[in-house]
Amino acid sequence: MTTIRLTNSRTRRKEVLEPIDPRNLRMYVCGPTVYDRAHLGNARPVVVFDVLFRLLRHVYGTEHVTYVRNFTDVDDKINARAAETGRPIRAITDETIGWYHDDMDALGALRPSQEPRATEWIGAMIAMIEQLIAGGHAYAAEGHVLFRVRSYAAYGQLSGRSVDDMIAGARVEVAPFKEDPLDFVLWKPSDEATPGWDSPWGRGRPGWHIECSAMAYELLGASFDIHGGGLDLQFPHHENEIAQSCCAHPEGGFARVWLHNEMLQVEGRKMSKSLGNFFTVRDLLDQGIPGEVIRFVLLGTHYGKPMDWTDRKRQEGEATLRRWRERTRDVQPGAIPPAVIEALADDLNTPQAMAELHALAGAGDLSALLAGARLIGLLTDDLGGWDEDGLAPADLSRLEALQARLVAARDEAKQSKDFAEVDRLKTALAGAGVEVRMSRDAIELKPGPAYDRDRVQAIPLDRVAGQR
Repeated sequence: MTTIRLTNSRTRRKEVLEPIDPRNLRMYVCGPTVYDRAHLGNARPVVVFDVLFRLLRHVYGTEHVTYVRNFTDVDDKINARAAETGRPIRAITDETIGWYHDDMDALGALRPSQEPRATEWIGAMIAMIEQLIAGGHAYAAEGHVLFRVRSYAAYGQLSGRSVDDMIAGARVEVAPFKEDPLDFVLWKPSDEATPGWDSPWGRGRPGWHIECSAMAYELLGASFDIHGGGLDLQFPHHENEIAQSCCAHPEGGFARVWLHNEMLQVEGRKMSKSLGNFFTVRDLLDQGIPGEVIRFVLLGTHYGKPMDWTDRKRQEGEATLRRWRERTRDVQPGAIPPAVIEALADDLNTPQAMAELHALAGAGDLSALLAGARLIGLLTDDLGGWDEDGLAPADLSRLEALQARLVAARDEAKQSKDFAEVDRLKTALAGAGVEVRMSRDAIELKPGPAYDRDRVQAIPLDRVAGQR
């Protein structure tokens, strides 16, 4: 059996993955808070852990891997969105979950085994909080319940911080009912305008961290194999998950292996609305960028390194995928190349796996190329079509306009005997990777493997100045 090695954030070492039960390898990944569209940074962990899910299923068997990713559908951001729009909270969360599924499906991400919604597990959260209070790890105060951070001696181990350093530098909520500044909320009161549930501490709602601990315990047990998420969740969210889970269920160890993907930048800068470089996955899809291309670019950087989204990478990725799809169009997948499996088994080294695919393409081993690509979610039937006549609407619209302009230019040239405008358009289209097929009665434009969307969009539709 393939040996998988993963860098455990908790130990900061690359370790051999040794499942607690090889017949049921269990993984939990923190999912989205559902109040708005997922941005590109949100998509990175989805793609990263989708590849790990695919690898685990390949090694241990499809029926022997359980992947849980939650939806946080109770949160103050959701409450604020409801207040702004006047819409019911459930309508907002249902709609946003639908958007999320559509967008992540477009990236070729498999649906997890289970996708629990936090609001469906309130009872489990209350039960876990009661256990923490009974064990002296939590206390009720003014309608709140708080976790005693100092009651868990290993607090800070995941993020590598000491409690004293956290007090000096961390952003913590200061409240008079806290015994210690670092204590965090497990339950908080709700007013009449805020969602709430009956509890031993009054009507209220759960804090952010308790939901993942409760759902992970109910669905995966007191101990499971892998917990993942973005690096931004390592502290305080994951640190707090460990503390409350291990205190509520000391018979278990919560997650054995912790994986964190690094953050995403755009053109070398942090993605930010103020910088004008913030966009959602849907923004990119609506611009005509295929989901498969987005996936390709995301996999080009190791999950443990910051990922820089650039337009050049997007163009190169699209050109590569066009070539691969054209060459494998009538090919059946063969055996998955061992070199691709070995790359993924070595701490999910997707850049090396991609390099192996490039080598297979260069060697002309197309059945192996197709099999290896499909292991990481590329060249699948579900993501196909965009490279043929299934171009995005923006591409189709522009090509139709250019085709009409070329037809008109040729008609004009037949009268004037001046074919300079026709030649200009043909040259510009060829330079943008578009094949121009001209017959006596028709003109057809066909995107080729080197199709360049930006260059196509930049071709003027009007006659160039200086030409007759």
